[in-house]
Amino acid sequence: MNSGLPRESPGDNKPTKKAYLMLDELPEKPNILDIACGLGVQTVTLAKLSNGKIRAVDNHQPFLEQMKKRAEEEGVGEKIIAVNGDMTALDYEKDSFDLIWCEGAIFVIGFEKGIQEWRRLLTGQGYLVVSEFCWLKPDPPEEVGKFVESYPGIKTINENLAVIKKAGYRVINYFVLPEESWWDSYYTPIEAKIPSMKLKYKDEIKKRWTIWLLKN
Repeated sequence: MNSGLPRESPGDNKPTKKAYLMLDELPEKPNILDIACGLGVQTVTLAKLSNGKIRAVDNHQPFLEQMKKRAEEEGVGEKIIAVNGDMTALDYEKDSFDLIWCEGAIFVIGFEKGIQEWRRLLTGQGYLVVSEFCWLKPDPPEEVGKFVESYPGIKTINENLAVIKKAGYRVINYFVLPEESWWDSYYTPIEAKIPSMKLKYKDEIKKRWTIWLLKN
């Protein structure tokens, strides 16, 4: 599968760089794990920012191939190891990584479960950087709440801070992803694809679910 999109989740290079530069106690050559790397946009950015090795994990091989191609084109291919793997079953030794990175994907395993399970993979002074969908206000409008019902367990920033503390982490910093990070590389490209997708799948659109009421 090739989505034809520049990214598989909201984000861009600026927040990636901003977050990485806040990690001021990383070793000179950090061992990095990028979980659910997707197309590897952030992976390549991390490779440019660091002198370490990055294991980029995703369970979709076409994404990994595109990521490897991007890395070679950007001159950082030797820094990145592509791994076809399951983010819910990471087979690495305890204390393996100085930095674990996960942009826009921890919801797959769940925020609380993810930060708990991945902690064992970090060195004693290791960092975990993740992005998670959360409420910016404690009382979101009802319409918005209904719209995101498919994303269970959404918490406020303060509620997530409590989850982080319970898991045993120290919060170095946090910031809200800027609006342009949602639109420029994610929603706007999706909008641009809608007409061609409607044309491509016009026959599928005509199909509808049928409800069958049966009796033995």
